[in-house]
This record gives sequence, C-alpha cells and structure tokens, in this order.
Amino acid sequence: MGDISNTKLLEEYLEDAQLQGLTPDSIKDYESNLRIYLTYLNKSALEVTKADLKRFLKYLLSERKVHPKTVSRYYSAMSSFYDTMLDDGRIDSNPILPFRKRYIASMVKKNGNNGSRRQLISIEEARTLINSILDPRDRAINVLLCKTGIRRGELVSIDLEDIDWKEQSIQLKPKAKRTNLLVFFDDEVATALKRWIQARETWSKHSEDAELALFINQRGERLKRSGIYDLVAKYARAVGLHNPDHPDLSKRFTPHCYRHFMTTYLRRNGMQREYIKELRGDSRHEAIDIYHHIDPKDLRDAYLSAIPRLRI
Repeated sequence: MGDISNTKLLEEYLEDAQLQGLTPDSIKDYESNLRIYLTYLNKSALEVTKADLKRFLKYLLSERKVHPKTVSRYYSAMSSFYDTMLDDGRIDSNPILPFRKRYIASMVKKNGNNGSRRQLISIEEARTLINSILDPRDRAINVLLCKTGIRRGELVSIDLEDIDWKEQSIQLKPKAKRTNLLVFFDDEVATALKRWIQARETWSKHSEDAELALFINQRGERLKRSGIYDLVAKYARAVGLHNPDHPDLSKRFTPHCYRHFMTTYLRRNGMQREYIKELRGDSRHEAIDIYHHIDPKDLRDAYLSAIPRLRI
C-alpha cells in the first residue's frame, strides 16, 4: 500500500476533485491543508493510524495554534482526500470519519467560537481603519468590501468593464454561492475606485487577464483571494482591530467582517430584509423567494438611503 508517494496521491486527489465539481477556491483551500498534513505525517498517507491523527490534531492546536473551526476544515479536506482513496480501492475505509465524530465535532461545538460572534466594528472604527490606508488600491478594496459586502472571490473576479459608473453598480461574475449578481456602490466607493484606476494606469500588466482585472498585484497579475485576506488583516491589525492568534472571533478581523458590517448597518438603518438578502446574493430556499422579483431601481434607492456614510 505504501508504494505510491504522497505527492502522487495528492495529484490524483486534486484531479478527482475537479471532476467532482468542487469549486476552484475549495480545491485551493483543500490542497493547502493537505500539503501541511502530508508534510507533517512524514509517512505514507495510506498507512495513517489513529495515533497519527491525534498527533496531528495536537500539532494544529498547540504548535500552529489553529482555531477549532479551522481544525474542522483541515479534517474536512482530509476526509475528502481519503474518500477518493477509498473510491479508488487504495484503502478499506475512511479513517477520518470516526475520528471527526469522536474528537472534532464535540470540540467545535464546545469551543468553536468560545461563545463569541464575528466581530462587528462601529462606523467610527470603519472610518478609522479606512482612513489609515494610504495606498489607493488597498483603500479601494477595503471601501468596496465595506460598502458592498461582496466576498473575496467575487471581488478578485471583477473586471473594469463590469462597472457601470452611471448607475454606480457592478455586475459580478456567476458564483456557486450567489444568486443576485448586481451590487451597488455610493459616492465614497466611486471616489476610491476612480483614484485607484488612475493609479492603476502606471502599474504593469503581465497578461490579458490582468489588463481586464479591476485589481492587480505588484507582479502585474490579477489579485488573488489570499492577497485580499492578507491586506485586510494587515491594516486591521495596525489599528488594533485584528489579533490573528486570539481564539475569540470578536478579536479578529477578516474580509468577511465587512460583509457582517454592511448587513448589520443596512438592517439598523431600516432596509427590508428581502432587499438585504438580494444585495448579499443569498440563496433562495422558498418558492415565494424564487418568484419574488425586486426592481433594481428600488433596490438601488433603498441601498443608497441605508448604507452608512463613513465621511472618508
């Protein structure tokens, strides 16, 4: 069983994951987790024991100081990996399933967020955070996330041609988690975007894709999801809003906190729940949702009247 390298097993799994229809973002995250696991294991993945899994769990918690919910994602990736090995006839059973049930499920339920909720910053804190950012690209990214609540994957796929400056709207690319693809922005976002686009003209673009992309990196390529996470966390940490090592979610600030910010303040400012769901692109689960059509003009007007002004 141990005559095939872990590298080859991982390659086979990643090919199979694509055939299964896993999203590129999920495959990327699973690959990252599995590389860490296989490097730590230092033996054939086909010969893993319960003791190996317990040692890896202790390594994640004690040495890497990974949050319990992130631990759960590691073991989800590992379970998916071993499901493929099982389907290919390389193993007789998936060793992760009983392990997750005994150790991971109870740990996440008990300690997943230590009773805390995702951090909600105030309007004043949002203003302080964004005003601390001098780089025009990074400022535009943070303002756009803050005012639209879009996800990282949705942001990095935006092209210049997706922006309607007259209507101050953006047509997002189709994503598995999203229904409505039209989002709006206000004058504060428009100003930040225009300043970045002006600066963007001086940046080199190393591919046709980068020529189209709204946001590019210093290498002249379309910015990636990981780059968005890193830059948001960097600025949030600088103003005291982000402690990456703290187990309490309310002490950490990630790009998703902007989505929480937008949702909360739109609701506090009186926007109807169905309008907020439409802006968020939430999945529609009931028949009435599927057949309920919201006029884009009404949605835009409601958004502009409810989105907080940051005075930036």
